[in-house]
Parts: sequence; C-alpha cells; structure tokens
Amino acid sequence: MLKTFKFGGVHPKEEKLTAGLAIQRLPLPKKVILPVAQHIGVPAMLAVKKGDLVKTGMLIAKSGGFVSANIHAPVSGRVSKIAERIDASGYKSLSIVIETEGDIWEESITLDQPFQAIEALTTAELLLKIRTAGVVGLGGAAFPTHVKLEPPAGMKADTLLINGVECEPYLTSDHSLMLEKGSEILKGTSLLMKVLKVQRAIVGIEINKPDAILLLRDLAKNFQGIEVEPLQLKYPQGSEKQLIQALTGRMVGPGALPASVGVVVNNVATAFAVYEAVAFNKPLIERVVTVTGKGVSKPGNFLVRIGTPIKELIEAAGGLPEDTGKVILGGPMMGKAISNLKIPVTKGMSGIVLIQEKEASRQQVMPCIRCAKCVDGCPMNLEPYLLMMISEKGMWEQAESNHVTDCIECGSCSYTCPSSRPLLDYIRTGKSKVGKLIRSRQNSVLTDKQIPI
Repeated sequence: MLKTFKFGGVHPKEEKLTAGLAIQRLPLPKKVILPVAQHIGVPAMLAVKKGDLVKTGMLIAKSGGFVSANIHAPVSGRVSKIAERIDASGYKSLSIVIETEGDIWEESITLDQPFQAIEALTTAELLLKIRTAGVVGLGGAAFPTHVKLEPPAGMKADTLLINGVECEPYLTSDHSLMLEKGSEILKGTSLLMKVLKVQRAIVGIEINKPDAILLLRDLAKNFQGIEVEPLQLKYPQGSEKQLIQALTGRMVGPGALPASVGVVVNNVATAFAVYEAVAFNKPLIERVVTVTGKGVSKPGNFLVRIGTPIKELIEAAGGLPEDTGKVILGGPMMGKAISNLKIPVTKGMSGIVLIQEKEASRQQVMPCIRCAKCVDGCPMNLEPYLLMMISEKGMWEQAESNHVTDCIECGSCSYTCPSSRPLLDYIRTGKSKVGKLIRSRQNSVLTDKQIPI
C-alpha cells in the first residue's frame, strides 16, 4: 500500500497541463529587478551602488545574518537603480535594478568543468559553497538552505528527505527538472547527505509522475543510501510536516522543527541548486518556472533568470488571455493573486497560473452548515470553522489556545467548504495577530530581564 500522511488532505483536480513538456530557456531580459529580501529571514545588505558594472554571478547583496541569503547578479550590465519596487508580496521593498548589457560570467564560475573532487571537500567547505551561492529552499518557502543544514544544538538528523511531490495543481517545474536533471539532483542529494552526516535519503514522489519515479529509481542504483519512494496522491503532501509523516511515520510537534525528529527536508530543485553551487561555484541566479492555465496558448516550463519581470514569462507562454480573471504566483491552493505584471521572478517562485474569469470569481458566502468537511480536510488536525469564527470576532487568546499558529495555510478547508466560507482568509488574519502577540510577550520578557534590580 502506498504511503501518505495520516490526517486530512484533499484531492483537487491536478490540471498538470505542462507535464512532460521540455524545459525552455527564456532569452535574457532587458533588465532585472532584484529585491534584497527574497528569502525568509533578514534582508541582504547592498554590496553595489548605482552606476556599478556587474558580471553574471557577481555578489550584489550580502547575507544580512545567519538566517539570510546572498543575492547575485543574474546578468551582466549596469546597476541603473536602487529603489523601492513592488515585489511578490504586493508591497514595496528595496530592490536592485540592472540594465542587461550581456552575459559575461564571473571567472570563479566554472560551468564547463566536470563534476569532480567533490568527495575531497570537507563538510565545512561544502557548507560554505552552499551558503556563498545564496541557495534557498526552492519549493516556495525560500528558507536559507545552509540554516537547515546546521540543526540547533541538541538536534541530530539521521534522515534526509528530498521533496519531489509537487502536489499543487497546475505546477510541473519540479517534475520537468527531475526528468531532465535527475542525475544532478541525486548528486546534490549525496552532497546534502555528506553535510548532514546521514547515511539515508528518501526522495518522495507522488504516483502521478511515474516517469520521474522510474528514472530516479534507476539512477539511484548508482548512489549509496538514496531511495525513491512513490507516494499516494493527496494534497498537501508536499508540506514539510506531512511529507515527514508520510515517508517516516514521525510526527513533528506544534512549533517544533523537523530536526527535532531527526529529519531534514529539501526540495528537488534545491538539491539541484546545491549540486551546481558545489560543482561549479554557480550561485542561485536562475530557476525553472511553470507558466500555465486553461486559456494559455503556449504553457510551458521555463528556465529563467531571477529578477525577470513575470510579464516576459507570460508573453513567452503566448500572452495574457482576454478571459484572465486572476494571475496567481504559485499554485491555486497556496498562491497569491497579483495585479502588477512588472513583479520580478524571485528565488522561491515556482509557477505562474492564469485563472480564467469564470473560475476566478468567489461564490456567494453562505452560513456554516456544521458539516465538518473542513475538519476532515485539515492536515494539521485543527477545527477551521472554529478558528474562522473566533478570528472574525477578534478573540485572539482563544485563537492561540486553539492552535491557530499550527495552520500551514494549505487552503484545504476553504477548498472543501460547501458554503464557500472564506475560512483561510480569517485564519490567516488570526495567525498573524496571534504571532504578533507572541512576539510582543517574548520582547517584554527580554526587556524585563534587562532591567537592573
């Protein structure tokens, strides 16, 4: 019997319109826009100024702390602006604008060199290469990879999980990467294993990708300690806690890290980026992005430089259809609708989905009928109807006691609700408010400790 996670989950239509399509390399954009905060953690600090000439792969913003990531020039050209620009969040953030003048690479990047001498590198050397390259989680969260590879004191990983699930409807960037760069992904996996000092890695892939499963299983025969595990179809299996439960049976407690149960999780695209960082000194300056939708004339999986305006990807896919109701960054379950097509591709952006008007409009909200479908669908074993009600009433202490911060914002509750209630919208508000309250209490305790007696 195929493995999956224990609680909840839903089965949205797959709509994998671009499955099996080859990766297309997008031409260089005329300019790139690079927010200094395109990762979880502290924004990167400027390392260039207006007017500077840069080469492809050059460091332009340096990590602002341990939980942060370097940012590199994805093209060669001149820094034309350093200013506030709209990013994927919908708000303005400090960004570096580079006018493209070519594609002259930094001399330290050795793209024509074979994969060699990796085994001779120490754990510290591998970790430094990964951190220097600005690698972050490419599954969407954009958590700095080097941080995951250094678990907190007292925690020791014994298993590495590689996430090839890609359970969001429409998205196929990871699937295409597994088919075209399977060997490199497994090489990156073996490097991650060496850094973590673990002897076992499991690549989890849902069974709607049989070609990827067969290919990686065959390739894995040449790599010690790497297994490929087919998984039952169920959303949101690509979420970290659900994947850990499905593949290992271990349960990550509320607020706990995966390392607390001896596991570290990385995405297949992250493993590939790690391989390129170590083998070629290549920083994270490009990624595969799916551009798709039922009305899109030429949907595809595009290899694109970070910082490219998403309008150029949409044009490469045939342009914006007239019946487009929403443009969503990410998948339709967890993605974010945007109104500005000048927003740039960032490290964590795996897809752009164009939703037709007839499917984009919300249904009329009806009263809750106490059917409990939202409870059955919640993968975190929460009570979404209750969390919505108390968040709507501003009852933040009750929201906290009912574990609103455990919500992973997968949208399963809203998807399954027959009354079209905006469950996730209110839960997100509650989660944000409770998070602020928790941080306020923590800051208050720190302040009190600093007061001399």
